[in-house]
Amino acid sequence: MSVSDVAPGPRIREKVGRDAWIQRGFILIIALYLIISLALPLYAMLSKAFEVNIYQLDQFTIAVSSEDGTFPDLPRNLADINAEIGVLGPDDMTASGDGRLSLTPFFPDFSFRSPVKYRIAGVDDSAVFLVGSERHSGKVPVEVDSNTFRKVVIRPLKAHGFQNFARYFSTPSLFQSIGNSVMIALVSTVITVTLAFWFAYAISRSCMRFKGFFRLVAMLPILVPSLLPGIALVYLFGNQGILKSFLLGHSIYGPIGIVIGSVFFTFPHAMLIIGTALSISDARLYEAAVSLRASRWRTFWTVTIPGARYGLISAAFVVFNLVITDFGLPKVIGGQFNVLAVDIYKQVIGQQNFEMGAVVSVILLLPAVLAFAIDRQVQKRQIAGLTARSVVFEPKPNRRVDLMWFGYCAVVAVFIVGIIGICQMAALIKFWPYDLNLSLNNYNFNRMDGGGWSAYGNSIKLGLLTAIVGTVVVFLGAYMVEKTKGFHRARALFQMLAMLPMAIPGMVLGLAYIFFFNNPDNPLNLIYGTMAILVVSTVTHFYTVSHLTAVTALKQMDVEFESVAASLKQPFTKLFRQVTVPVCMPAILNISIYLFVNAMTTVSAVVFLYSTDTALASVAVLNMDDAGDIAPAAAMGMMIFYTNAGARLLHSLGSKLILKRSEAWRRR
Repeated sequence: MSVSDVAPGPRIREKVGRDAWIQRGFILIIALYLIISLALPLYAMLSKAFEVNIYQLDQFTIAVSSEDGTFPDLPRNLADINAEIGVLGPDDMTASGDGRLSLTPFFPDFSFRSPVKYRIAGVDDSAVFLVGSERHSGKVPVEVDSNTFRKVVIRPLKAHGFQNFARYFSTPSLFQSIGNSVMIALVSTVITVTLAFWFAYAISRSCMRFKGFFRLVAMLPILVPSLLPGIALVYLFGNQGILKSFLLGHSIYGPIGIVIGSVFFTFPHAMLIIGTALSISDARLYEAAVSLRASRWRTFWTVTIPGARYGLISAAFVVFNLVITDFGLPKVIGGQFNVLAVDIYKQVIGQQNFEMGAVVSVILLLPAVLAFAIDRQVQKRQIAGLTARSVVFEPKPNRRVDLMWFGYCAVVAVFIVGIIGICQMAALIKFWPYDLNLSLNNYNFNRMDGGGWSAYGNSIKLGLLTAIVGTVVVFLGAYMVEKTKGFHRARALFQMLAMLPMAIPGMVLGLAYIFFFNNPDNPLNLIYGTMAILVVSTVTHFYTVSHLTAVTALKQMDVEFESVAASLKQPFTKLFRQVTVPVCMPAILNISIYLFVNAMTTVSAVVFLYSTDTALASVAVLNMDDAGDIAPAAAMGMMIFYTNAGARLLHSLGSKLILKRSEAWRRR
């Protein structure tokens, strides 16, 4: 008898214990949070983009009496009347929002003093029209005099189709924004990645002095909202700027200003990624190149670049995403140069055209998601560049080369510090450029349009709540999905949801929240306009990076911890509290400060969601700049900078104290 003839035994299923059920419950709860805070709002936004309001004229009939009040003619369909006199063309049949259409234009001889009467009726029960504020529907005709006929209107019916997208692509001023956004993102990406690569190369491959100082300076742009470099560029190169002549007649308001500002605020992101890639080089490859008498240039292209290529690719996609989705900088310095993120703001805030705002959001979502998807595929193909036999590369001193790299880093540092310094100068000068005396008047925010000092307090409150709530939610979610056994499909779904926020622009997320949470039929409508919705949106917006940080820390823990705890019949909660949290405390603290800083600086994710009671400092910068109070806007921006710098300092000091206690086991 062969082995294949033996009947298979019963399939044995692993018994799911109490701890496993609790862990699975946590996964489902946090997955539900991501579905409510991300998936459902995005679905509501996508539905809105395809929602069309159409005037269905063929649903209404109208009869007109003679002057003696009799109706000699049969009722005529409103669509036939329109076909004869052409009041509405094909493009006019779609309405913006809930626009109401008056019926008087369909009767050229109409006069409200005329004794003529009108009978209005629907062809079926779905036809609805208004006489003043009174609603009528169905086939029963409603007779009104000429004066009342002025108050008769029909409302568009909701349908779904591609008309909104057709209107978008047929509007040159809107369609041009796609090319503008992609062009700005590509140019900024090339410049930023190039500058960041050489900066990271100088720090990792030279023996120049003050490396720590240059690293610190390179991180400063993370602490300021993206609007701040735009304000600095106005003072430097604007109509009354200090260095206006350097532009040779060109204007800073437009692509030049957006690119320079984008390079400033994306530089640290690119430098961190590329610096990490360069820091794991194998010294043996360089020794082999020297033994083969390869030139420095050949070594650079055959060893350095291939080793750092994945870092370069990741940095490029991160910068591209940051630039194409940014709203604050082009709003301040863009002038008449339209980009997608600003178009969303104009459509929603300026024109109250939410359908077109949703369409622009979908357009903006496509390149962001595409860039993210390509980056993830590239990362999957990455292989380990540092093995157990690798030797860490240590640069050798070369006075001439080190001096050259020191000069390069100094120039970059002057650019970064100069941008922030100009903003501080603007915040302290009374009235640029006429009164250059120093004053603190610009810090009297209660006299400015933007929310006053209470907006600054709200931002600190948002930052603290986001750091606390976000850290708990993110770390718990990462722990459950990483340490739970089995439950593979649910864990895979959770991972997909956790990665999705990185690809969603803040403007898109904010607009999606309007459509979802501002719906009166939604039971969660009660949080709309409160601090709660700002916390939810901010945690969701920055969820992915925090999740990856937590997962990376958890992967460093040996699975034997869970096995030992299970053999000792200890609940996972005790293991989590006494082992996992202390071991992962550095990552937990990093997640908290990351969320706090981003909550203080974010504009795009909250610009649609704040109320008068929850105005934020970053939004106040935008509002004050819109009102022409540029110096107070710079002052508020600097308050955000100093708050984040202080938080970073407290985080550093607090981390040492906390880690000294929580990681005492490392010194045993």
